[in-house]
Amino acid sequence: MRSALIRQEDTIIFNLIERAQFARNDAVYEPGAVPVPPLSAPAAAPVAAAAAAALAAAAAHQPPPAAPLPPPPCSLLEYVLRETERLHGSVRRYTSPDEHAFFPDDLPPLVLPPLDYPSSALHAPAARAAGRANGRVLRAYLACVLPALTSPGDDANYGSAATLDVLCLQALSKRIHYGMFVAEAKFRAAPAQYGALIRPGDAEGLMRLLTDEGVERKVVERVRRKAATFGQDILDGGGCDGAGAGAGAGGNGGEAARRYKVPPDALAEMYDTVVMPMTKDVQVEYLLRRLDGVDA
Repeated sequence: MRSALIRQEDTIIFNLIERAQFARNDAVYEPGAVPVPPLSAPAAAPVAAAAAAALAAAAAHQPPPAAPLPPPPCSLLEYVLRETERLHGSVRRYTSPDEHAFFPDDLPPLVLPPLDYPSSALHAPAARAAGRANGRVLRAYLACVLPALTSPGDDANYGSAATLDVLCLQALSKRIHYGMFVAEAKFRAAPAQYGALIRPGDAEGLMRLLTDEGVERKVVERVRRKAATFGQDILDGGGCDGAGAGAGAGGNGGEAARRYKVPPDALAEMYDTVVMPMTKDVQVEYLLRRLDGVDA
């Protein structure tokens, strides 16, 4: 589990560094600012339901139901994210217990047969309750992550920005929802201790029990070091443009800060203020439902 979390750090850092090469491009996130085609139909079920309703109305000698209104315009990010999820969903990405779609109601039928995942990995009622953090992930990404890591302005690279946004969002979602596996492991290690807080619904007590500030500081520092290492420009002579004074300080100050593709401090702060708090929120939500359907 620990190795999986560390690999996810790498994925998040690399994707955010890639996104930072383009300007913020606010038009990508404004509905209607970039014209996009209508979203593809996720399945034949809505069409069949509409046809059945029309037949029922005809049999009852009633006028057919009015045609549905066209959907409101969506942003380019929403369009790319929905369409990406529909493609990935068709090849069973979101049947995996560590993957969660931002638009689960729009997923199409599977092209590949589903895999048989162990049902004991997570407690099903708790996983259903805690596996819905993507709305918060998206809001935090737009409000906090993008402004901290991208330069203001518009470079017209809308497709590149939106495509990389999707990679960033998927990586952040997976890391944050992975907190359910961590919570399950902690519960199994001390079921009586956690159960005493779960039964009265003591969310604050669970948060205190889950929190290990020493481990969190180590994670933030590891992310800072990775960001400084991954984000350096390698020179033709074999040196690193991020080396030298300030390289170990997370890119603080003057010239040293400009040697990195993304300031390491910004990525470390993002992990500290967005990723880990949201992960712990998911853990608490999971644990609060961990005893559902379990005999006391």
